[in-house]
Amino acid sequence: MDNISVITTLTLSGLKVTMNYRVTLLALTFLCYCVILLVNLTIILTIIVDKTLHEPMYIFLCNLCINGLYGTAGFYPKFLNDLLFSTQVISQAGCLLQGFVLHSSACADSSLLALMAYDRYVAICRPLVYHSVMTNQRMCVLVFVAWMVPFLLLLMSTVTSISTLCGCIIPKIYCVNFLISNLACFPSLAKNIIPAINYSFYVCLGVFVVWTYIYMIKTCLKSTENMNKFMQTCVPHIFSVTIFTVTLLFDLMYMRFGSKDLSQHAQNFMAMEFLLFPPIINPLIYGFKLTKIRKRIMHFICEKGF
Repeated sequence: MDNISVITTLTLSGLKVTMNYRVTLLALTFLCYCVILLVNLTIILTIIVDKTLHEPMYIFLCNLCINGLYGTAGFYPKFLNDLLFSTQVISQAGCLLQGFVLHSSACADSSLLALMAYDRYVAICRPLVYHSVMTNQRMCVLVFVAWMVPFLLLLMSTVTSISTLCGCIIPKIYCVNFLISNLACFPSLAKNIIPAINYSFYVCLGVFVVWTYIYMIKTCLKSTENMNKFMQTCVPHIFSVTIFTVTLLFDLMYMRFGSKDLSQHAQNFMAMEFLLFPPIINPLIYGFKLTKIRKRIMHFICEKGF
């Protein structure tokens, strides 16, 4: 044990095979990040400025977009820096911080999407008590819990990942707590326990979302008015949940059980999916589908254009 050298710098090896296309990848990544900033900030500012949008559904959407900016901020600046300067190194502390941001953002996405499903459930299945259930005070508490639970879960995961490292290669384009733990000189029991708790959290939220939608669909089949409300406000949410679940599962399943024979380009794309598609598609879906937001944005564009 005395011969173990202290490793403080880690190498992200996922980019090595793509450096021949560095300029093209840099331009595309910068464009994607600009689009993510534009569409999410547009939704956030529209909801903040327009007081008629200060309703639970839109407040939850605003938080979802804020989380999209938070999560992507943990990846794109570092990724662009790696492409720009041809360096793929990161300090152990920076790696733990990046892992915390990306994991907590994914976890917060799931809790906010579950919260939005609950809001739609109350609005459609219990419309007479909606305003008494979704009060401003309760809405603030729900949003606080939706943010704090993921942060606490991932704080535990990050703390248990802090250890003396016997390796310095992260086979990915960003840091992941699971891969950092794999480099530890002394395996910890918490390495398996904490991820199990996090996965249980995802599963519980997933079951809750499925249950609310089964119940809502049963309710909507009995009423044309409810079905119209479902199509207007719930379809965007179904798309968001589906895109988030599919993109996250692709990366998680491959990281845990995937074949190493898959090309590095494919591995990198799978790793980037949940940091690319949900942050772009979510605000676009809601911006086009939700009438109030679409009209407000179009009014602002026309007013400035003329």
